[in-house]
Amino acid sequence: MFNFFNRSKEAMPLWFANDIHLHVIPGIDDGAQDVDSAITLVTDLAEMGIKHIIATPHVTAVTFENTRQSIAGPFEELRTAMDARGLSEIELKHAAENRIDELFIRNLNNNDFITYPNKYILIENPFVQEPWDLENTIFELKVRGYNPIMAHPERFVYYLTKPKRLEELHRHIPFQVNLLSLAGHYGKTIKKFAEKLAEAGMIDLIGTDTHCREHTDCFREYLGTRDARRMRDLTLPRLQNDSAFIEAGS
Repeated sequence: MFNFFNRSKEAMPLWFANDIHLHVIPGIDDGAQDVDSAITLVTDLAEMGIKHIIATPHVTAVTFENTRQSIAGPFEELRTAMDARGLSEIELKHAAENRIDELFIRNLNNNDFITYPNKYILIENPFVQEPWDLENTIFELKVRGYNPIMAHPERFVYYLTKPKRLEELHRHIPFQVNLLSLAGHYGKTIKKFAEKLAEAGMIDLIGTDTHCREHTDCFREYLGTRDARRMRDLTLPRLQNDSAFIEAGS
């Protein structure tokens, strides 16, 4: 994945202290499956410079129909384990990654979303095609007082040949890009697409989207590359990871 000639002299820390998109609450989606695995991931991220975590379990029809109730127990279990294992300095909160599907529409009609502080909400497109009424969905969220953020637009391959479409959307909604994309975990095409978003000033937030140890190993390797330093320099001036919506109370 990484070329020897792209290596820097030494790995740098992550250039953001707040990870606002990751899957470490144990046993409730396709991320960490137990507390020990979750603790390993949190420890890895802390060693790379993460100080605040807002976990975002999937809320997806049929596969992961998570609710506040289904998240609460595992979340508290993880927080207790972090305290017991010397990770109490890492602030742990949670929101959710809300796929736009039939469950999303029900939650919208019921005004019942799991959000970041200040009603910021992470929304995820389907991977097959863009929702047919996406602008209206964004508008409806805003009318109801939510502040939508689009999760990893660089991963939706239908935008690869439609960069102007992303420019249109970015006028209405901030973009959160995955560190995994920048690091090349999903392949060269997605990596280049994510880098183009950075070059165009269209990355507003970065989340790791950590699910497993393979991902944190990928970050360690990436942070020793010239590509990582270039992306840090490109994205840091506009990055909102440390903004008030993170720092406000849950």
